[in-house]
Amino acid sequence: MFTEAEKADLMTRLAQHRALGAAPASEHAWLIAHATIRRLAVGEAFLKRGVGAQSLNVVLTGHLAIRVDRGAGSHKIIEWGAGDVSGLLPFSRGTNPPGDVVAEEATEQLEVAREHFPEMIRECPAMTAVMVHAMLDRARQFTSSDLRDEKLVSLGKLAAGLAHELNNPASAVVRGAKLLTESLDASETAARQLGAARLSNEQLATIDEIRAMCLRSAPTAMRSTMGRSDREDEFADWLADHDADERCASVLAETGVTIDAIDTLAATVDPGVLNAALKWMAAGCSVRTLAGDIEAAATRIHDLVGSVKGFTYMDHAPTPEPVDIRQGIADTLIMLGAKTRTKNAQIALSLPDDLPRAYAVGAELNQVWMNLIENALDAVAASGHVAVTAERDLDWVVVRVVDDGPGIPADIVGRIFDPFFTTKGVGKGTGLGLDIVRRLLKKQEGEIAVDSAPGRTVFQVRLPRAP
Repeated sequence: MFTEAEKADLMTRLAQHRALGAAPASEHAWLIAHATIRRLAVGEAFLKRGVGAQSLNVVLTGHLAIRVDRGAGSHKIIEWGAGDVSGLLPFSRGTNPPGDVVAEEATEQLEVAREHFPEMIRECPAMTAVMVHAMLDRARQFTSSDLRDEKLVSLGKLAAGLAHELNNPASAVVRGAKLLTESLDASETAARQLGAARLSNEQLATIDEIRAMCLRSAPTAMRSTMGRSDREDEFADWLADHDADERCASVLAETGVTIDAIDTLAATVDPGVLNAALKWMAAGCSVRTLAGDIEAAATRIHDLVGSVKGFTYMDHAPTPEPVDIRQGIADTLIMLGAKTRTKNAQIALSLPDDLPRAYAVGAELNQVWMNLIENALDAVAASGHVAVTAERDLDWVVVRVVDDGPGIPADIVGRIFDPFFTTKGVGKGTGLGLDIVRRLLKKQEGEIAVDSAPGRTVFQVRLPRAP
């Protein structure tokens, strides 16, 4: 109980309170009559993560905050200062906080136990209305924070997957460019030697004819590992017998040139010119091969960047529009390529060519596919199977993601869409993925359902068909 002097001081402070100051004095008096005061030191935890509040808290001084780390770094997701109300609010479902509620400054607050709520709702309508608005604002803050965190986690996964996918073609470009410079230098040196030899028109014609053969691919029978090795050994022996550079053997073996052809060349030009001619032809073939490899690697990079652009819809406004689900799933699988290969998983697609477009926000829909397919890959064992199917069902487009993992236990299947619920180990999941999927689909008037048994789990998404 408060003394009369303490009551008078609290009445003054409540009249100046940002949230409750406009309420009638009679309601302030009721609050004081049913409250206790609590003081928190700096760093003291007011509530622990996962433990629901049991009282209404009117913050008089100080500062409280919740900080969490969901894989994107620790950050503040909500805070309360002097003039706010926190804790359990009237009509709140009383969900548990996602992190500790800690006093970041010395804090003083009034606390009203939940058993007084029915009387407070009846006796204090003005304060109750303020608290309901505060509850709605808090729900929006948590939702916005959850979406931001999940997007940051998804962005991190996307960046990691993209870096892995880009590494091989980027390395191929760098390696090819370096070898290309060396081949060009060798070609120029050999060309100068041929120029100094003052060859006849007949000799030049023979060299050009054999060079044209070099620019063709080797016979199909020679493309096996054993066939290529035998062919390379054959050229190396020939070059050694003719005192020519044996390093040309590996290049010539990959071309359409034959031993008979270089026999003809050896009979046409002097031995000193033969080596220069062979090196010039081998260097020219290397240049073309390396240029083709660089082009293929650069095309792969271009295609990956295009897939990222398509996946993120970076040039589209975040508004509903007709969305090609087939392309979105294809882009998603490219982003998950590294994980699929690491797991050695088999992904089967059954997406009909005449599948109608869905009416949705493309970037958000791709986030749905990313979460569902990645969860399926996490669920299956090594060399497991994931299937993605789609079909039209009246005015809906139905997509199913099926995996042959162990299934979801019956006692938790009803909780998998709850925020912060996860069956993954510490640091491996935020517990927000399926909650975000549910929210995004609800926002786009879609639906999601799950059916699970050992060896088969199906997530079914229903989306409105575009007009």
